[in-house]
Amino acid sequence: QVQLAESGGGLVQAGGSLRLSCAASGRTFRDYTMPWFRQAPEKEREFVSGISGGGDSTYYADSVKGRFTVSRDNAKNTLYLQMNNLKPEDTAVYYCTRRLGDLLFYDADYNYWGQGTQVTVAS
Repeated sequence: QVQLAESGGGLVQAGGSLRLSCAASGRTFRDYTMPWFRQAPEKEREFVSGISGGGDSTYYADSVKGRFTVSRDNAKNTLYLQMNNLKPEDTAVYYCTRRLGDLLFYDADYNYWGQGTQVTVAS
């Protein structure tokens, strides 16, 4: 059974940083494209960033480009999201997910989700 577990969220002041982690079960972690999504209160879940299985290709939403960095450690079955210069509008629950094949940008294209980790950015 697929298991994804996010961690690293918290409360931070605007301009601060957080590093999120997503631990995944299974022995074929490197086969999966891994994106991050987020969902703010009363908003739909939106794509944030994604990385290919080998880690050689990364993608970012325009709203986080230049501030967030996605990475992965396939030996540890772990996905990361380094978030710098955080803004109040980054406040949301952050989720990781995965799929075989190309990165897609809509949450309906993914079947497995972690429980999410709350990120709150105070102004």
